Amino acid sequence: MKKYKDIHEKFMSQALKLALKARGRTLPNPMVGALVVKNGRVIARGFHEKAGSPHAEVIALDKAGKSSRGAQLYVTLEPCVHFGRTPPCVNRIIASGIKEVFIGMIDPNPLNNGKGVSILRQNKIKVRVGFLEKDLRKANEVFIKYISQRIPFVTVKVAESLDGRIATRTGDSKWITSDKSRSFAHRMRGDFDAVMVGVNTVLRDNPRLDAWYSRRHPIKVIVDTQLSTPEDASLFGGNPNVILVTLPTRPGQETENRKVLAAKARILEVKEKSGQINLRDMLKRLAQLEIANILVEGGGTLIGSFFDEGLVDKAMFFISPKIIGGKEAIGSVMGRGITRIDSAIRLKDIKLRRLGEDLLIEGYPK
Repeated sequence: MKKYKDIHEKFMSQALKLALKARGRTLPNPMVGALVVKNGRVIARGFHEKAGSPHAEVIALDKAGKSSRGAQLYVTLEPCVHFGRTPPCVNRIIASGIKEVFIGMIDPNPLNNGKGVSILRQNKIKVRVGFLEKDLRKANEVFIKYISQRIPFVTVKVAESLDGRIATRTGDSKWITSDKSRSFAHRMRGDFDAVMVGVNTVLRDNPRLDAWYSRRHPIKVIVDTQLSTPEDASLFGGNPNVILVTLPTRPGQETENRKVLAAKARILEVKEKSGQINLRDMLKRLAQLEIANILVEGGGTLIGSFFDEGLVDKAMFFISPKIIGGKEAIGSVMGRGITRIDSAIRLKDIKLRRLGEDLLIEGYPK
């Protein structure tokens, strides 16, 4: 059983568990949990279920009703002061008669960022901040990146052989990893706003890019400089929400294929960098569409470019105990790469997991 420094950490831990019930459903909002506590006993609970729905504090206070007067409120994230999809939470807290608020962490949203604490204190409500903040920041790492930098949180996912290959020299890649790994990856897709691949992956594998086990299917983003995605590609089936990222078309260069694809997908033109897609500009444009986190699944050239540009927030490598070999076999991470071993990208906070015969290594690039 985990030990807590005090009762406040214990209650905050309960609020965090509530928040995590909405994993994958709140973006671009954070996951938030709240408890109303009176005389040392939890009398009401609430969590933010999805973007646009009532916030955790409001749900808990509504459940508590008149009993909230003189009680304590525990909330994982600083209550909001601005009008968004819902009214400010601080107004509801002040009206409820809550006497003391315990806040896990300050809201990184510039529209809030300490203002909620100030307003509560101005209204004679005691406020204490800073409980389990490391755990809370980890839980809301996507929201923190998205709201503070205005670009999505990028997770790279690789399914490779023991010798780092994602396909043979003939392009055959089905299947390198086990059924168990693929099932895990499909469940994982439901936690993302978008799943991204390069057009070469589409041409080679013809993937559907759906999430088998989720009612929430991610947007499919294809990085396609020349707009060479086939009009009958499998990704246009199932969930039809597709974005094709490409370079601007000059006057007179409109192609018939572009017109056909424009009827099937959203064409997103972004800036150029050395003749290729400017990845940072692409991420900014996708964030403007309220895409807060992206799962980049391939291929090796696209993944290598993300690493080269320092745009990877998290890496997940599914490694199969198979050896493909061959100098022409396709590697999992291409791009420019490094020139010296001491410049290699290292992962921190590493986790290892067995999935059948496969090994999953995940961590955060330093």
